[in-house]
Amino acid sequence: MKLHCEVEVVSRQLPALGLRNRGKGARAVLSLGQQALSSGPGGPRRACLLVSTLKDRRGTRYKLTENIEQLFTKFVDEGKATVRLKEPPVDICLSKANSSSLKGFLSAVKLAHRGCDVEAPLSLLTPVKTSEFEKFKTKMVITSKKDYPLSKNFPYSLEHLQTSYCGLVQVDMRMLCLKNLRKLDLSHNHIKKLPTTIGDLIHLQELNLSDNHLKSFSVALCHSALQKSLRCLDLSKNKIKALPVQFCQLRELTDIKLDDNELIRLPFKIGQLRNLRFLSAARNKLPFLPSEFKNLSLEYLDLFGNAFEQPEVLPIIMLQMPLTLLESSARTVLNNRIPYGSRIIPFHLCQDLDTAKTCVCGRFCLESFIQGTTNMNLHSVAHTVVLVDNMGSTEVPIISYFCSLECYYETLYICKFLSILLF
Repeated sequence: MKLHCEVEVVSRQLPALGLRNRGKGARAVLSLGQQALSSGPGGPRRACLLVSTLKDRRGTRYKLTENIEQLFTKFVDEGKATVRLKEPPVDICLSKANSSSLKGFLSAVKLAHRGCDVEAPLSLLTPVKTSEFEKFKTKMVITSKKDYPLSKNFPYSLEHLQTSYCGLVQVDMRMLCLKNLRKLDLSHNHIKKLPTTIGDLIHLQELNLSDNHLKSFSVALCHSALQKSLRCLDLSKNKIKALPVQFCQLRELTDIKLDDNELIRLPFKIGQLRNLRFLSAARNKLPFLPSEFKNLSLEYLDLFGNAFEQPEVLPIIMLQMPLTLLESSARTVLNNRIPYGSRIIPFHLCQDLDTAKTCVCGRFCLESFIQGTTNMNLHSVAHTVVLVDNMGSTEVPIISYFCSLECYYETLYICKFLSILLF
């Protein structure tokens, strides 16, 4: 029985000697088998664990029978575990393993420790062949249909996978078993829909979906593990008309490409993407930007070729006086940052709260507000700005919301005062 993973053998004696481990694992093959205790063919044997690396294919043997002090399996679903041995006093730290293979391997290790029979008979340990280490491939680039693997799986250890120009109409579910993936490039295919299970790739940092047939981005992906891992997202050259407001929960994003879509609006909570530094949404159909756009702090911004409209002279007034119970309750929950969720209140109310608008004063409003449009110079939010049109403009209309007449008139007064100072 064998397991491919990264291994670090940590001696528990080093700290007492004032030394420490190097803290880095190595690609290894773990073999569970038997070691003969005498030279005779029918002599006694004992269960052992053999840790082999490419530099040391003969490997190091560790006795297992009644020699395991503890197994640490809290993160086994992430492909991580630790086997603590009594003699020698070492911790064998495993990572980047296939989770299902790791679980089976650890079950066999437990049985060997207790002296019980393992389901598959253990063979004598032998040095690992060099070909075994070829399974540790971390990068694979496929750029044509004829090279796409149909009869064999992708190496489980892949961290970077590119399958472009392969004519894919959907995401290959075998890719979603690659739990070590950090970069997935599915550009230049015909994918129409993303499976929600992409969100189970907990280490995924870069996702390239450019030049496909996507019409939307799933809300489920916005609620997935991608919230903590995803840094770069390329959705350019698709058919997306709008991104869900929950998209702004992907708060680790630093780079977003949305060029050449059919976007008619950006998520109005886009200002929550505090880590965003690169945003490109050229050649879309954006008539204006959301009010929270002014909260961004970008290094690069490209909005060239959008159908920006002139600001409306008159505001849209949707104030309700007195406030409805729903409006008043929603404002209280949001302004006081009271936690909410579908386990506490009905799901449709959670959706209402998630899509609440932010007033220029920082407070929230649901259905009672004044909507106004003003111009904003993009240099106020980005260091480098690509011109909005061929006339050299960097000003765009921005939608603002006001929770009350007081907020509206106060902002109007400040804008007039500033214009007087400037001119």
